[in-house]
Amino acid sequence: MAKNPSRLGRIGDQIQKDLAELIRTEIKDPRIGMITLTGVEISSDHHHAKVFFTTLGGPESVAKAEAGLLHASGFLRSQLAQGLKLRIVPELHFIYDESVERGVRLSQLIDDAIASQPEDADGEKP
Repeated sequence: MAKNPSRLGRIGDQIQKDLAELIRTEIKDPRIGMITLTGVEISSDHHHAKVFFTTLGGPESVAKAEAGLLHASGFLRSQLAQGLKLRIVPELHFIYDESVERGVRLSQLIDDAIASQPEDADGEKP
């Protein structure tokens, strides 16, 4: 029997919402700091969940946040089990989401390219 992909999406959305609240209110690890959960992908058997996050700062803050999240993953999973009505609560795998950073870089490159274009005779850029 195939799993309903929309059900997996709903479960992922609920896990993302619950995790964000738990991290904000229950986790006091200074390594985690300010993070944003950008998405959750659940395996079809519900045993694993990839939790994507972003954080401010450079690679050092990403490494610290990953270490803190890994350390807290067991606690977070047990807290999720209390709130979710699932037979299996997935094991949490935290993954840094580079898409936001990549989007900012691309936007900056586009802005730089536009700014470097020569103006035409009317003083406008093509």
